[in-house]
Amino acid sequence: MQIALVIGSTVSTIKDESIRGRKLLIVRKTDTTGNMTGEPFVAVDTVSAGAGDLVLITDGSSARFTSQTDNAPVDAVIVGVIDSLELGGEVTYRK
Repeated sequence: MQIALVIGSTVSTIKDESIRGRKLLIVRKTDTTGNMTGEPFVAVDTVSAGAGDLVLITDGSSARFTSQTDNAPVDAVIVGVIDSLELGGEVTYRK
């Protein structure tokens, strides 16, 4: 799993039947303090995340193993919303 920040959403009226009705969010990977790294990409939302949420994502073939994306043609999926991060006894992020 990786950490990412939800920075927006996208709408696609024509898409594969297996992801019809799924919310598509634009995310960017972050470091452990929430600073964005890398390029934005689209992830299927399975946990009702929203803009500004720090989330857990899984990508690659693992993204097809959630109950909502089973065998769907997805490359990234949001599997959790982060409430806080703690490293070495120090809280680096709190919602």
